[in-house]
Amino acid sequence: MRHFGHIAPEVRQRLFHREPCSFTADSPSRLLSAALGATLYSPATRPRLADDIVKQTDRGVVSMVLCLEDSIGDEDVADAEGNLVRQFTDLAERGPADLPLLFVRVRSPEQIPDLVRRLGPAARLLSGFVMPKFTEERGIPFLEALHSAEAESGRRLFAMPVLESPELLYRESRVQTLEGIARTVDKYRERVLALRLGVTDFCSSYGLRRAPDMTAWDVQIVASVISDVVNMLGRADGTGFTVTGPVWEYFRVQERMFKPQLRRSPFLDGQAEELREALIEHSMDGLLREITLDQANGLLGKTCIHPSHVLPVHALSVVSHEEYSDAQDILRPERGGGGVLRSAYTNKMNEVKPHRAWAERTLLRAEVFGVANEDIGFVELLAAGIPA
Repeated sequence: MRHFGHIAPEVRQRLFHREPCSFTADSPSRLLSAALGATLYSPATRPRLADDIVKQTDRGVVSMVLCLEDSIGDEDVADAEGNLVRQFTDLAERGPADLPLLFVRVRSPEQIPDLVRRLGPAARLLSGFVMPKFTEERGIPFLEALHSAEAESGRRLFAMPVLESPELLYRESRVQTLEGIARTVDKYRERVLALRLGVTDFCSSYGLRRAPDMTAWDVQIVASVISDVVNMLGRADGTGFTVTGPVWEYFRVQERMFKPQLRRSPFLDGQAEELREALIEHSMDGLLREITLDQANGLLGKTCIHPSHVLPVHALSVVSHEEYSDAQDILRPERGGGGVLRSAYTNKMNEVKPHRAWAERTLLRAEVFGVANEDIGFVELLAAGIPA
């Protein structure tokens, strides 16, 4: 699979200076954690789940979570598990060449080995499990269950803990909770693919819900905990993990209080005014702003609950030609001693030592999402990816 792989080769050639790389579920974890992109969640109760997975693959989705937790009722868990096993078996029998990275969001540790056993040979399609309300106390049983299931199945399985518990949100317990999470995920570092943020649960602790005009970063009590998570668990010194962006809840805006947040000029240049209007109508301007703020604050990828959110996440994850040029200059071997240089675009200072970690992360993102051609911006990437 590859990002933008659903786009015709000749179109990719026009868009990209360097095309996104290909990867599989067996690729190195460092690559996969960066390549998750927009992870699309789907309730495991969907009766045509196998068809849905294939359909979303054809639309550019590269990672999905099939949910047995909050997206379904307590009374539906047993039926959802049975449906999940049937749908995986169906997919395995069809044998499609490319499928997204598939994860199951479970409720309890016991579900992990049980589902792997029930899946049998179809477990080869499974990349891992999403573990809700993760703390040190609750997380260790999940990770131990994953280790047991992995040993029994002989297949590498990844964990994606969800950080969403009240203990993490509350000021008086936050640091202690983060320290416990850090100890736990560090012990299982080779199997923790990414850390996910449960911002909806954070908001629920205070009876809050952000409006479509607001990003998670505008809700200060939420922004503070995300910042602390990145501070302690997302460091670029080799101790950190990929931390993914929070879910965007909206598909369409019925009424607007504030002005749209998308400038006209990029869309006029690309002759895509209709695209701009469609994005605003479907509340995408707020999503685009939140993705941009996610990236500025150290997050990579995003939880998505609607297929229309996938392409904006991927389009904004592509490395610009300017970023790529700066990163390459900073990491040239002859620059190992440090120093300052003017960027090739002659519009900024590149300070080699302070910008090195940024450059390394940028080149990893360039590998999985590609590098845009000089004259290609977000609008062209987004327009090219929309099905005709």
